[in-house]
Amino acid sequence: MFAVIVNTVAIIIGVLIGLVLRKGIPQRISDAIMEALGLCTVVIGIQGTIVEKNILLLIVAVVIGVFIGKLCDLDGRINRAAARITAHFAGAGEAARMANAFVTSCLIMNVGAMVIVGSLNAGLRADFAMLYTKSLLDFVSGIMFTATMGIGVMGSAVFTFFFQGGIVLLAEYISPFLSDELIAEISSTGCLLILAIGLNMLNLTKIKVLDYLPSLLVAPVLYWIFAGF
Repeated sequence: MFAVIVNTVAIIIGVLIGLVLRKGIPQRISDAIMEALGLCTVVIGIQGTIVEKNILLLIVAVVIGVFIGKLCDLDGRINRAAARITAHFAGAGEAARMANAFVTSCLIMNVGAMVIVGSLNAGLRADFAMLYTKSLLDFVSGIMFTATMGIGVMGSAVFTFFFQGGIVLLAEYISPFLSDELIAEISSTGCLLILAIGLNMLNLTKIKVLDYLPSLLVAPVLYWIFAGF
């Protein structure tokens, strides 16, 4: 769990630095940085998605996933819950921005092969190298996202601690079910969501990304079925 704690602390420190920088950044520069982050997020999403080898599986997983998400109104439920929580610390408008920052940073920092593989390596082999690398990346991301999106990014530190910590603690039990190919499928699906986030950050789309979250669960189920698990 030590590497998970390091990752969590790195995000917290990054957020604190970002808050300091945020006070001195003019709005026009903040908007420009947000566009730059959006572009980088799009690139990350594209890079992770184009390596998909089973495009049909990805399509079916996303279609079924968004159907489930829309049916359950995941985006609305999660955003309303996040807004209610953050409303205790800010007004209605600011609460919505905090909720958006929380959801966006959580997805970007915790979707991808690095999270799963790094956490499994930490839990099974006490190999923390990948999580330490991720900690550095999250530290920089924490600064940048907080400087443009605000304190809501701090919530990703809590989510990272429990999400990655859970994988580390359960690594021995879940690793037999997670082949390299399966992790790649989950990662590609997650990168598609990251691509959608980047497009939203650039104000090109208004995709309700949270409605697509079930795709991350549908993808491994379909993989197990097609692979004859």
